[in-house]
Amino acid sequence: MKGKYKLLSLIIMLALIMGCQHKQKNGRTDTYSSGTTTIAVDESFAPIIEQEIAAFESAYPTAKIIPQYVTEVDAVNKLLKCNNLWLAITSRRLTPGEVKSFNSRTYYPQEIKIATDGLALIINKHNPDTLITVNQIRDILTGKVSHWKQLYPKSKLGNFMIVFDNPNSSTVRFAIDSICKGQQLSLNNAKALTKNDEVIDFVSKTPDAIGIIGVNWLSDNNDSTKLSFSKKIKVMSVSADNNATPDNSYKPYQAYLYYSNYPLARSIYMLLNDPMNALPWGFEAFVTSDKGQRIILKSGLVPETQPVRIVSVK
Repeated sequence: MKGKYKLLSLIIMLALIMGCQHKQKNGRTDTYSSGTTTIAVDESFAPIIEQEIAAFESAYPTAKIIPQYVTEVDAVNKLLKCNNLWLAITSRRLTPGEVKSFNSRTYYPQEIKIATDGLALIINKHNPDTLITVNQIRDILTGKVSHWKQLYPKSKLGNFMIVFDNPNSSTVRFAIDSICKGQQLSLNNAKALTKNDEVIDFVSKTPDAIGIIGVNWLSDNNDSTKLSFSKKIKVMSVSADNNATPDNSYKPYQAYLYYSNYPLARSIYMLLNDPMNALPWGFEAFVTSDKGQRIILKSGLVPETQPVRIVSVK
């Protein structure tokens, strides 16, 4: 009997030693709720992720999340390298080829949806033309129409200027895949900047511009109903029908994202490749918990894992 206990103790000790060696080999000392980890975040989700990190670190003082706000392309590439980065936050899932490219054959990445976001079309606050269809957006992006008068005969504006945050951003990918249906973007009336706040600033100073930007950059934090946006610009109402009217066009309000009325909605995912179940998983658990989802709710987005109550506001 004593021999069996000794054998069991030896097995446990070997397992602990191997576990420590594995952790040292990877240079990791983080746990589920402590230590330091770096994550890659699509820059278009920076405002909401900043709030989540602040709340998480407040709840777990010995934990530190270091975000790298990059393009969606860079975020996925950093995760694929499997080099001290185990979590990426993007607006898309991994492709089958990307899943296969991971070095580990015993652990496959996990994809957790955390929220629904909307891409807003923003215009100069002095522009009176605020209704548009998805087909019209497609025509602008592909260069079929180039002048405001072609869509709005009474317009006094000149040529369209479409402004994106970055050529490698999730916004550009969404425009190509979901709006243009794979058609090539016209370079004659498109301009790529560097960050989302630059898009807002450019549109606020440029009468002819239309900016495409994640709605979490536009929320008015002083409005508890989340029915108003930044005062620097206007947000267009978008229709999935052939003709845009006030009755069939929607702004990216939470209720319209929740009911799928707003046609330019997209998902937000946490992509995890952490076989140690350490700090990246701890942060994911927080974001999908009641507290983390309430932060998403207050930001103007639609939380994924918590129930949503829709009320009428006058």
